[in-house]
Amino acid sequence: MPGLPAEGRCLVMGVVNVTPDSFSDGGRWFDPAAAVRHGLDLVEQGADIVDVGGESTRPGAARVSLEEELARVVPVIRELSREGVAVSVDTMRAEVAQAAVAAGAKLVNDVSGGLADPEMPRVVAASGVPYVVMHWRGHSHAMDSRAIYGDVVTEVREELSKRVASVLAEGVAENQIVLDPGLGFSKNPEHNWALLAGVDQLATLGYPLLVGASRKRFLGRLLADPDGTPRPFSRSDDATLAVTALAASAGAWCVRVHDVRPNADAVRVAAAVQRARS
Repeated sequence: MPGLPAEGRCLVMGVVNVTPDSFSDGGRWFDPAAAVRHGLDLVEQGADIVDVGGESTRPGAARVSLEEELARVVPVIRELSREGVAVSVDTMRAEVAQAAVAAGAKLVNDVSGGLADPEMPRVVAASGVPYVVMHWRGHSHAMDSRAIYGDVVTEVREELSKRVASVLAEGVAENQIVLDPGLGFSKNPEHNWALLAGVDQLATLGYPLLVGASRKRFLGRLLADPDGTPRPFSRSDDATLAVTALAASAGAWCVRVHDVRPNADAVRVAAAVQRARS
């Protein structure tokens, strides 16, 4: 992908949530200085890309204003970029994406795939940076009600294909596009497992795949206590590691994770196994 590391293996994207209410870290990196330190720590732990977001997309989350999102992410992106970090911006807003790229971001990670802001594909096209097009059916307050599928792998593949056609028509180049099946976004646990099992089918669309399973609810539910209490987000990192190894072995281009060091190890193990097979 233009402007991003080319390591010959699945890449690792570390998460920096500059928010007070993200599901996974509860605002630990809301202070800009703390967010920058955390981003640098993630690079030291093995992150190839650092994904900076200023708006929580957890189920039920309310949107923040444009001004607030800009104030949260732009200073962090600018400082990390000055340190030589390959930074991604996690945003659904074209204005935030444009400001982030101007501040040094090398990738736009849009969980709405261009549906939340129709200007996004044109902004990305003009910037020339890679663009993550995620499968999405609606904002956080409504997404759980839209988790209705007959064949989730087929339907997600078809909906992603339509989004690709749409962003290409707006001028985004084919070599800019990365696809993300959107685990946890308008997906029930069984949908997420089916999509992970169907990574090879999604790959037939011909674009790099980003897999973001880290600390998501379906992992906590799988690992629930005998009384049915889901495991807390922060205690599902081992399960995330298993998903990373499987996704990397299946050919994922990148995994998006919170706990970077063990996942960086896992993608290297997967790459070694692939090399031994070839």
